[in-house]
This record gives sequence, structure tokens and C-alpha cells, in this order.
Amino acid sequence: MAEPEKKPEAKPGFFAKASDAWSDLVLTLPIFIVYHLGVVFLPVRNAADVVTSELTALANHNMLAYAGLTLLIGAVFVGVLLMLGRGHALEWERFAFIAVEGTIYAVAMRFVAGWVVGKLTLAGSPLEGGFSGAVMSAGAGLYEEIAFRVVIFGLGIRVLKLMFPMIDPVRPRLMELGWALVAAAVFSGWHYVGAYGDPFELRSFVFRWTCGVVFTVIYRFRGFAPAVWTHTLYDVWVLVF
Repeated sequence: MAEPEKKPEAKPGFFAKASDAWSDLVLTLPIFIVYHLGVVFLPVRNAADVVTSELTALANHNMLAYAGLTLLIGAVFVGVLLMLGRGHALEWERFAFIAVEGTIYAVAMRFVAGWVVGKLTLAGSPLEGGFSGAVMSAGAGLYEEIAFRVVIFGLGIRVLKLMFPMIDPVRPRLMELGWALVAAAVFSGWHYVGAYGDPFELRSFVFRWTCGVVFTVIYRFRGFAPAVWTHTLYDVWVLVF
């Protein structure tokens, strides 16, 4: 008697797990290029941006050379992906999906934070509207997520778990929750520092702290790219429209 044919296993859905590092890099590449091609035309840049000055110096302050270097970074990365056989990561459907996902999260975050403290906004920038607002939104989404979600939260919690190893499986989860709240508070406080920082107000601090918690949850369970797109699209909503 012939054995019944085995049905092919269904591939895990997009929401089955957080995005991997390669996917994150691919999905945030458009935001990287938009920001770096646009920011040189503006009088300010995101305070967490440590790349633009290095690229400008490398290009000897030549705008054409700078644009070429920015595009070359993107082209090299795409070439590496193709050589590694990961060209599927460049499918347009993935970019469309991450944009829709980020939009949904941004809208949900606005309502959650608004429910906590009322109608306020997260973004603060001396440049609003059109081109400048879109560029600054991309910079905030990319570099603030690197600084506060990847470094302060992600790397920070790894260091804490190494410093305080615990057998009880519940305590590391509590540590992670506590550190997420701390990282979100640091993110909120960031908006009141520097020449373009806002005057401190408790309501706006709590609003931004709530948004920081939401970004951290997205980063923890969905990955870096969804957090970047959510942050960018939310800031575009505030600064451009």
C-alpha cells in the first residue's frame, strides 16, 4: 500500500518571529539613503547621527562625491546580499509590508500615548514640512533606534544579564521589563537636551516615555526594522502632514 504523500510544511508567517539582522539591514536601507542624501542640504542633522560628518570628510566636502559614497554603500550591500544568495530579501513586497506594518504601529502608538497623557506629539525638530521634515524623520527613525533600542536597550540588557546571572526564569524577564522602562525614559529625556531641545514638561516627558516603551516592545518582539519604520513614519506624520 502506497504511503500518502506528505504535504509540504507551511512556511512561518511574517509575524512568526522577529526579523533577522540581514532583513533588518535590507529593510532600513531606503531610510538610510533618503536621510543621507537629504541631510546635507539642511542646516541641522539628527544628534545621534555619527555617520554624515565622516562621509562628508571622506568625500572632502564634495557634494557629488558624498552622494556617490552614499549610493555606493547601498550598492555594495545589495551586491553582498546577491553574492550570498539572499536576493529574496530585496523583494518589493517585503518593503511594502514593512511600510504597512510601521504605519499600523505608528497609529496605534499615537492613540496609546494620547490615551496616557492627552493630545501631544513625539517629534521635535526645528525643521518641519515637506522635504526637510521627511529627511529629519528618516534620521530620527534610523539613528535614534540604533542608539536607544539597539545600544541602550538591546546591548544594555545583555550586559545586565551577564553581570547578574539568575536561575529563576522569572527574574530576567522582570529585569528586561525594568530596563525597557529605563531605556524609554532616557529616550524621552533626550528630547530636552541640546540647542534644539524642548523645554521640559512632565506631560510631554510621559508622552515620549510611553512612545519609547512602544518602540522598545516593537524592537523586542518584531525587530529593528519595524521599530525604525514605525518611528520614521510617525515623525513624518507629525512633521510633514
